[in-house]
Amino acid sequence: MKVIGLIGGMSWESSVKYYQIINEEVKRRLGGLHSAKCMLYSIDFAEIERYQAAGDWESAGRLLGDVAQSLEKGGAEFILICTNTMHKVIDYIEEKINIPILHIADATANQIQKVESKTVGLLGTKYTMEQDFYKARIASAGIEVIVPNGEDIVIVNDIIYKELCLGKMEQSSRDYFKEVIQRLVDRGAEGIILGCTEIGLLIKQEDVDVPLFDTTVIHAIEAVNQALEV
Repeated sequence: MKVIGLIGGMSWESSVKYYQIINEEVKRRLGGLHSAKCMLYSIDFAEIERYQAAGDWESAGRLLGDVAQSLEKGGAEFILICTNTMHKVIDYIEEKINIPILHIADATANQIQKVESKTVGLLGTKYTMEQDFYKARIASAGIEVIVPNGEDIVIVNDIIYKELCLGKMEQSSRDYFKEVIQRLVDRGAEGIILGCTEIGLLIKQEDVDVPLFDTTVIHAIEAVNQALEV
């Protein structure tokens, strides 16, 4: 079994799910007292958020690169960045290490292809929805990606940072997300990417009528595949 290196804390609310899913999946597959070999470096998200707000992605990338380097030195054999948004700085991280990074968008695109969805809606932070670093990665797999309108982007982003990252799950926010998803479906989305690792804490498959691609679950399961070389 390979050792998984987890860069977490962005936010820690979703990092908990990564740890839980990975260990539960290893136990399910191997049985008995088996659990995952993994290392978690949980950073102070407030520092990263300040870099995001200032548009200082280089400083954020170099910080995460140092974290990845620490994980590699500690014995990690591959890395997971436990957030969608910070894959924007993956190049800075890769410069610092000699082990691979399991990209969350690649794992998600593979899952979308399995169900043969051609057009998907994307929910996430404003950075993930507005910029191309994530959408282009999905699109390169032959999948069309559509995002909410401007007002919905602002409100979805606010809910993520002001509620979900703080562990708050409000029914009014769940209802709003369901409305945004329906608007994306009306525009042709055959499925929805929960492209922020906290959204799956709020929205579940039973809340909507189209397939949800929960990136936290997808990423964590693919990590187990890699660790067990499935």
